[in-house]
Amino acid sequence: MADVQGTVADGWEPVRDAFRTNLAERGDRGAAVAVYRDGHRVADLWGGLADPRGEAPWTGETAQLVRSVTKGIASAVPHLLHQRGQLDLDAPVSAYWPEFAAAGKERVLVRHLLGHRAGLPALDTPLTPEQALDGVSGPRAVAAQAPAWEPGTAHGYHAQTYGWLLDELVRRVTGRTLGRWFAEEVAGPYGLDVWLGLPAGQAHRVGRIAEVAAPPAPPSRGLRVRPRREVAEAWRDPDSLTRRAFAAIDPSPDENDPAYLAAGLPSSGGVATARALARCYAAFIGDLGDGTRRLFEPATLARARAEESAGPDRVLVVPTRFGRGYMLHGPSCPMLGPGSFGHSGRGGSLAFADPETGTAFAYVTNSLQKSVTSDPRAQALVRAVRRVPAGRDAR
Repeated sequence: MADVQGTVADGWEPVRDAFRTNLAERGDRGAAVAVYRDGHRVADLWGGLADPRGEAPWTGETAQLVRSVTKGIASAVPHLLHQRGQLDLDAPVSAYWPEFAAAGKERVLVRHLLGHRAGLPALDTPLTPEQALDGVSGPRAVAAQAPAWEPGTAHGYHAQTYGWLLDELVRRVTGRTLGRWFAEEVAGPYGLDVWLGLPAGQAHRVGRIAEVAAPPAPPSRGLRVRPRREVAEAWRDPDSLTRRAFAAIDPSPDENDPAYLAAGLPSSGGVATARALARCYAAFIGDLGDGTRRLFEPATLARARAEESAGPDRVLVVPTRFGRGYMLHGPSCPMLGPGSFGHSGRGGSLAFADPETGTAFAYVTNSLQKSVTSDPRAQALVRAVRRVPAGRDAR
C-alpha cells in the first residue's frame, strides 16, 4: 500500500483511505489533502514524491503550484476590498481603470469580471511567456481587447485573462498588486503558506509538476467521466474560443520555472500547501478554532457564492456555474452540496468551502492528468468527506 503521512481525527478515516487509494491506484505520484470542520482541522495528509519523476519525498511542508485553484484565492481580494468599502462590485471597471473602457467595454462591471461575463477570455494576439509575467503587457492587452460577446449577456471561462483583469483592478484601487495585497492583508495575518508570487526563500519547498497518464478506472467506480464530443472538438479546433482562451500565453510557459512561480499570476500561478488552502477557506466561512476571526463577513460570504453565471459556457462548452469569482457546486465541478463554492485547477487540484456543513477542503497534486474541472482523484476524496456525518469535528 502507498505510504501516507499525517493525521486524521476520529471518524475521518475514509479520507485517509481514499487518499491512499489515489496514490496506489489513481495515478497520484505526490499529493496532499486537508479538511477543516467547524474551524478545526480534521485531516492533514500527504504522500508520494515532491517531483513525480524524482526521488525526494513529499513532506508536510511541501507546497505546490495549484493552477486555477489560484482564482479562488485571488477572488477573495476584491470581496475583501468591497467589505472594507474600497471597491464597488456593481461599478463599471472603468471607474477605477479608465483605459479599460476601450473597444466597447465601458459598461463592463466589476462583478462581470468575477462571473466570467466580461467577454474577454481570449486575446487577438497572445502574449509570450515573458510578456505574460512582466506585469504590464497583460493588463494593457485586456484593456485594448474587444469583447468576444456583449459583456454581461453570456459567460465563458477566462482561463488566463482573469488574472490580468483582477490584478490591474486591485492595483488601481490599492496601489499594490493583488499578490502583494493578499500577502500583507491575508496570508501574513492568518499564517497561510499561500503565495501569489513565490518568495525566493520559499522556492526549496515547492514540488515540481508533471503531466502523467491517468490509469484506467473500473467503470463501476463511477469516478471518470468521458469528455463530450463537442468538448473534444472544441479542443481540437485551434480557432475555437476554448483553444484561444487557454492559449492566451503562447507558447505555454514553463510552470516549474522560478520566474513563473515568482510572478504569481492570479489566474493560475499560485503556490500553496493543502493545509493552508483549507485553513483559508475555513476562514472564509467562520471563525477558526484557535481564535482567529473569520475573513468574510456574512454579507460578503453571501455575495461571493451568489450565482452570477449558469448554463452553457462559451469556453468550456459544458454547462458551468459561477458565483462572483468562485465555481459553484454542479455537474461540472461537484463539491459537497448546493451551497459549496471554491475552485478547481486544471490537472487535478481543488479547494472549496461548504458553509452548510462547516467544511473546508483542499487537495493539491503534482501529477497533472487530463481534467479541467472534475478530477477523479479529487472527487474520490470529496465522496469520502461526504461519508463523514455532519458535526464530526476534531474536538
